[in-house]
Amino acid sequence: MLNRRHLRIKVLQVLYAYFQSNEEDFRRTEKELMQSVERIHDLYIYLLLTFSELKVVAENRIEDLKKKIRPTEDDLNPNLMFINNELIQILESSKELRRYSEARKVNWVGDENHEMFRKMFLQIKDSETYIQYVNSEAKGFEEDKNFAMELFKVEIANSEILYNFFEEKSIHWMDDIDLACSMALKTLKTAEKGEVLTILPLYKEGDDEQEFIRDLLRKTISLDKENELLIDELTKNWELDRIAKMDVILMKMAITELQIFTNIPTKVTLNEYIEISKFYSTPKSNGFINGVLDKAIDRLQKDKKIVKIGRGLMN
Repeated sequence: MLNRRHLRIKVLQVLYAYFQSNEEDFRRTEKELMQSVERIHDLYIYLLLTFSELKVVAENRIEDLKKKIRPTEDDLNPNLMFINNELIQILESSKELRRYSEARKVNWVGDENHEMFRKMFLQIKDSETYIQYVNSEAKGFEEDKNFAMELFKVEIANSEILYNFFEEKSIHWMDDIDLACSMALKTLKTAEKGEVLTILPLYKEGDDEQEFIRDLLRKTISLDKENELLIDELTKNWELDRIAKMDVILMKMAITELQIFTNIPTKVTLNEYIEISKFYSTPKSNGFINGVLDKAIDRLQKDKKIVKIGRGLMN
């Protein structure tokens, strides 16, 4: 499920596009934000569907080998451990997974995708994980489940072929892949024989995460000029246009969050944006942003613009 840091990154991405564009279409930006977050669920569904596709390739390969002019004994009596894997069968027969797939139009239909999975399977069948499993004498649901999880962690989640596909589908999916993989792995881990497969939602029931990202986006845009003046004052030795655009947006978001979210501790906000800057800005940005935000917190507290409700939230 989504965490606050990932949501902040999603807001950062759409704000960067918004401030770089000459078209200040707020409604479209908000729609793009919500769609960007929803597409993480698409990525998660794509990952769960990989097992069924690999199984189809394995089945087709067995049939092709049987049709050889001179098939071997192994060709005629193939190892069916992978095809008969009980967890893969649960994924394949899941009505809930199929419902999500159809509703979101997420599938691996097409010759190009089939060829991609053929290449993936050829790599997987020679992997240590696969070879140990198909040659193992231990059989049962738990063994099948442990194999599927290991296969996902070692081969599927690290497949360069799959990464190339996702990168072409969305430039932001490389930022989302770790989260989607953790969701897929959790789904595999919680699967039980004879029970309906649980498809994880993006948001926890009853949480305020959607409200959080909407408010953060809207308020950062509405307070833009005010925040820009504050940053300009706090960076007297720097002209604003000389500061990296990403740094400026991160500081605007942080200053906005400090003021409008009364239930988020000041230190949490500060630390979150410093950490995000380590991955999305220049090597020295985190120190620069830290210094400016420290000054901003002092100024905003003196002006009584930071009001936190709850014990210890000011720190």
